[in-house]
Amino acid sequence: MSFIILAINPGSTSTKIAVYKDETKKYSGIIEHSVQELKSFENINSQFHFRKEAVENQIAAAGFDFNKFDAVVGRGGMLPPVKAGGYLVNDEMKKRIINGPIAAHASNLGALIADAIARPLNIPAYIYDAVSSDELYDVARITGIPEISRQSFCHVLNSKAVSRKIAQNHGKKYEDINVIVAHLGGGISVSIHEKGRIVDVITDDGGPFSPERAGSIPLLYIVDLCYSGKYDKKAFLKKLRGMGGMKAHLGTHDCRVIEKMIEEGNSKAKLVYEAQAYQIAKGIGELSPVLYGKIDFIILTGGVSYSKSLTEMIKKRVDFIAPVEFMPGEYEMEALSLGALRILRGQEIPSEFKNKK
Repeated sequence: MSFIILAINPGSTSTKIAVYKDETKKYSGIIEHSVQELKSFENINSQFHFRKEAVENQIAAAGFDFNKFDAVVGRGGMLPPVKAGGYLVNDEMKKRIINGPIAAHASNLGALIADAIARPLNIPAYIYDAVSSDELYDVARITGIPEISRQSFCHVLNSKAVSRKIAQNHGKKYEDINVIVAHLGGGISVSIHEKGRIVDVITDDGGPFSPERAGSIPLLYIVDLCYSGKYDKKAFLKKLRGMGGMKAHLGTHDCRVIEKMIEEGNSKAKLVYEAQAYQIAKGIGELSPVLYGKIDFIILTGGVSYSKSLTEMIKKRVDFIAPVEFMPGEYEMEALSLGALRILRGQEIPSEFKNKK
């Protein structure tokens, strides 16, 4: 039996959509949302109807019959810590997204849009590998401040997707291998996977600096800056996320521009670029003892991993730990669709979201 699945992935300034028939992609598209358009909305949740209509219009324009879909799957957002894998979108999940408390993030709309399209068609709506999926070891949660417990925030969807692909390429299952995945994008996260479970992570604010994020910085320096009187909370958060990293050092977060600067003899650009690779390698090394060094593969993925010069610098420092595999770009739409497909085929059972205040 074949299944046709609509996948929806809302991002900060775009909404990605795809249609899969079983494992085969039949359509993919990106709906761009201009800054001017989004400014007219009070918050992310208020963008719901606007984005839903945009998805419906584009899918209809592509010639698809909504009545042929067997399921709709949306990207899972910033829910309270949930299990990895699939969840059926239910009323409790929608209430938590709409009423909070929940961190504002465009991915939160994935469940709402999927449900709004699926419900009139009497087909299921799912989310899969939500941003807030948390499978950490208990020992990994402890920090030096008892009031603060570490949670798992990383590029779950793509990290698990590329891990499954690498396992398959080597004739294995994701559940049979141990991997470290460095997702290199605007933000960088590093995760370690033990036989299908992400057991520890370095979050995008807890490790390497990235094209536009500051990463981990000694805390006493941060405290001094916070109390310097130069910044309010909003401005300082922007300094850490959006105006940090390579952008702060070099005025650009575009690796192609930075590599051109290096080619033209810019020694500062060369040093900063090497420092980013150095810190990513350190992050990979930091996680390797979690599984006593028993790592099958190290995977470099995300948009920045298209940079051969950067990934080669990383590889030179870490390939003594395990073979390094390159999976540039992201596989989120495929991951959403194939996750929903496994549920429809009965290979996975979706979890039920229960609202816990």
